[in-house]
Amino acid sequence: MLNQPTLDKLYTMRMSAMALAWQEQQNDANIVGADFDDRFGLLVDAEHIARDNRRLKRLLNNAALRFPEACVEDIDASKPRGIDKPLVRRLSTCAWIGEHLNVLITGPTGVGKSYIACALGQLACRRGKRVLYKRMPRLFDELSLAKADGTYGKLLAKLAKLDLLVLDDFGLGAIAASQRHDLLELLEDRYGLRSTVITSQLPPTKWHTWIGDPTLADAILDRVLHNAYKVALKGGSRRKPKD
Repeated sequence: MLNQPTLDKLYTMRMSAMALAWQEQQNDANIVGADFDDRFGLLVDAEHIARDNRRLKRLLNNAALRFPEACVEDIDASKPRGIDKPLVRRLSTCAWIGEHLNVLITGPTGVGKSYIACALGQLACRRGKRVLYKRMPRLFDELSLAKADGTYGKLLAKLAKLDLLVLDDFGLGAIAASQRHDLLELLEDRYGLRSTVITSQLPPTKWHTWIGDPTLADAILDRVLHNAYKVALKGGSRRKPKD
């Protein structure tokens, strides 16, 4: 039997994992004599797993998580920290993303807000969701540049389509009038349609004051707070001191 033409066709169809698995089967005496359906099932499994892995790698690369290795399985879910196991289990289902709910993670610096946010983002990538991580100061800079070069609408449209947007360092530093409007536009596009994770050193009770403009603050908070899981982390910094 001439296998090379079949192998060439598999590679042409970009089914390299199936081609490699088939070649390996030819050299495995335990597999050669197996039932055809069993062998074919193994080939399909090999291709399916390879494609899932490639997709996950692509999603993680696009997400640009600050901590790409973070995962929900490693979250320290202890009540003294302000997050418990039942809440972690609920968030681990990713049902909240399908329901277009938000997650707000607050607490002092170093308690692990960004890690938990990235863990949720990484889990969403594993579930095939489109995710993007952004620090708020840099996102404001990008939006400002987009206005200057005429791509503002395009950038907002891109952000609106993400299944999960992770906004880190919310409330860090003063906010300009134009940035208030940018934030409202961003959240308005996602309200009730997509999920957002926000981390902040400021508790939600101080967000109104930080935003400054009462009318815009009411509109922004309305689109974030009422449909969100709230995690208020406690304790000292978990960051390891540098030598």
